[in-house]
Amino acid sequence: MPTLYQWFLIGDSEGEPRSQNFPLEMVEDYRNAITWLSDQPEVDPQRIGIWGTAFSGGLVLYVATYDKRVKAVVAQVPFAPSPEQQRICNPEDYDNMGWLLLRDRIASYKTGVVNYMKVVSSEGEPCCLPGKETYDEFMAMKAPNWRNQVTLESLEKMREFDSASLVHWISLAALLFVPAKKDDLFSLNEVYAIYEKAREPKAITALPIRHFEVYSEPWSSKATSAAINWFQKYL
Repeated sequence: MPTLYQWFLIGDSEGEPRSQNFPLEMVEDYRNAITWLSDQPEVDPQRIGIWGTAFSGGLVLYVATYDKRVKAVVAQVPFAPSPEQQRICNPEDYDNMGWLLLRDRIASYKTGVVNYMKVVSSEGEPCCLPGKETYDEFMAMKAPNWRNQVTLESLEKMREFDSASLVHWISLAALLFVPAKKDDLFSLNEVYAIYEKAREPKAITALPIRHFEVYSEPWSSKATSAAINWFQKYL
């Protein structure tokens, strides 16, 4: 299951550096999967749907914007801030991080050293996903190969990635959003702002939960049922 913490938790892929995650490469994985599936004899290439949760909820919006083979999309508790939104939250911190990432780019070119930031941390320690709820959820995950780190180069790619600003370009895919009403990572209002720009057919099924509760019962089953019903209707 691709999730917001897929970048950080799985850790089973090969290659160096570790904890390297580029959104556009993830998009490419989705598109390559669509190509492979479309070529299978048991698959109708005119009935391709994609699903994503959290950060991947933003990825599927990006994929559907540019890949017209997609006919239905489900974005569950999507995390899809634009670069502009990211900066609005705290312009000073955003700009300071930008200078940090530029210095890291220069230093990496000269030395080849890969630098990291913690994904989550206790209060007051720098990390890329702050907050007690996020810290508690990540630390409780069972993923033996996970390292609590992400490359600074990945953070540069992530802050430049804009998954939903062109959602109105999606013309062939039916969009379902399954947000969490109490989401602190990407608010319900922010989801509705994307929803308002999207074309029909579209729908929102908002659940009265916090972000991470969608992965526990009964909410995981409710979200899954909503996705299945959407795919059955439009595929």
